[in-house]
Amino acid sequence: MKHGISSHQGLLGDAVQKQWPPRPMYRFLIFILILANWLIFSGLFGAFHIGLGILCAGIVTFVSSDLMFEDRSKSIAERMQEISRLPSYLVWLLWQIVLANVYLLKLALSPGGLEEVSPRIVRFNTKLKSDFARFVLAQSITLTPGTVTVKIVGDEFYVHAISKAAADGLDGAMEGWIAHVYEPEVKAKPA
Repeated sequence: MKHGISSHQGLLGDAVQKQWPPRPMYRFLIFILILANWLIFSGLFGAFHIGLGILCAGIVTFVSSDLMFEDRSKSIAERMQEISRLPSYLVWLLWQIVLANVYLLKLALSPGGLEEVSPRIVRFNTKLKSDFARFVLAQSITLTPGTVTVKIVGDEFYVHAISKAAADGLDGAMEGWIAHVYEPEVKAKPA
């Protein structure tokens, strides 16, 4: 380790630069996120419970802050831009989930629906560079009924699709939206 920077292999094999110790602002952000989750999910706002939440959030932040926000090269302003672009993607994703549910309902209830079912594995390469963007893509594909991400090897995705129509839905639009949110330099506009 030189000058507080270490390099290691990321989840998908890419070398990742990590700053150690994590910047204080990142630790504070992680602490706030964990504390907010504690308060929201516990629903208890007495002094004892808030104090316990602060203590637990502090301990978890201390132990795991190097695991979150692995790529610390982005500034807080860039992270805020990502957060501001995220709602539009989530609305689009929810709409895709509704459409996929309607399609699967049609397959299940229509007399000729089962004839359309032809499971297949679809392989495609992604242009996304960061582990997190690839993770979001994999989870988004799996959240969409009719498709499941089976395997990721480098930039290659293997996805199980229930039919040709579900496989054709892997046309890159989801990848474009994720790139728009997390890696605008890869693709400027969602497809």
